Amino acid sequence: QYPVGQQQGGGQTCFQKIKMGFMMGCMIGGATGVLLGGFAAFRGGYRGKAFITTMGKTAAQSGGSFGVFMSVAQGLRC
Repeated sequence: QYPVGQQQGGGQTCFQKIKMGFMMGCMIGGATGVLLGGFAAFRGGYRGKAFITTMGKTAAQSGGSFGVFMSVAQGLRC
């Protein structure tokens, strides 16, 4: 039996939690960026390589931004 509030073995370190928050934020932000960037590129009349480039830039920006916010939030919880 373990006392209430203690985990068996070791818990995650603060750095691991921050890294996981960043990865989760990148995935969520990237998926949102693909949807919104694809819609914006389609409305802008882009096709082919320009479509993929525009959508990719939006996905990368969105994923990076949301990843940073999620990692900061996880860091505050440590």
